[in-house]
Amino acid sequence: MSESFEPPLLTELQRDSTDPLAGPIVVRNAPEQIVERLVTAVALGVYVPGQALPPERELASLLGVSRATVREALRRMTESGYIEQRRGRTGGSFVLEGWRPSSADLIRRHLLPNWSRFEALFDARRLLEPVIAATAARRRNDDDVASLSQALVDYREAGDREESRVADERLHRAVAESTHNPVLVGISAQIRTSISLDLGAEPYTPEIRRIAAIQHGELADAVIEQDPDRASAIALEHFGLTEKLIRDLVVRVGEAATLETGG
Repeated sequence: MSESFEPPLLTELQRDSTDPLAGPIVVRNAPEQIVERLVTAVALGVYVPGQALPPERELASLLGVSRATVREALRRMTESGYIEQRRGRTGGSFVLEGWRPSSADLIRRHLLPNWSRFEALFDARRLLEPVIAATAARRRNDDDVASLSQALVDYREAGDREESRVADERLHRAVAESTHNPVLVGISAQIRTSISLDLGAEPYTPEIRRIAAIQHGELADAVIEQDPDRASAIALEHFGLTEKLIRDLVVRVGEAATLETGG
């Protein structure tokens, strides 16, 4: 019996009565869809070689499936050479390679059927995040300045990718909370979650992570200095990093398909 797999995507943005993709998703093979999503995440840099994937329990919660389904997906990834299982106190599922011969096909199957949703998310983010940043700059108070400053320090002092991920999330939430509008806080968080494939981390390569670190400082400074125009411009540029990375991956997948067919 197939398992229903409905990730917690932003309903208002991604489903409506005219959307041909609207309605419940009944997956042909839930473990295989998880493999496709995780392989896509690895290719995007959400997880890199040598890094551990989240534990089974956390993945099951993030993706809205049972631990048994996650376990089967991880078993398939191990057999395919994407990850290795390590036992002991520091054990887990560790990424071996960022790209393998089967990557293009798996990524294609995950991204392309959902591409209209990604386009809607990109559009929503371009429209909303600059407004959120500008509003934060206009409305921030002394407590917000303290939160932004601490989040920026935490991000710059992060010792590994997990600490960096947590600090990144805290910084963006601090910007959103500076609007003092809980609806905007919720929308910002949901868009970020959806674009991160519901895996809780922005897809960054090492180079994009370096650029993002600079932009984080510029964005926090603009909000703290109450410069809404600059905050808006930096937010638009910053959130374009993730969009470019995902679009570039689609191009790479397309090029791989051309090579496979000899075109």
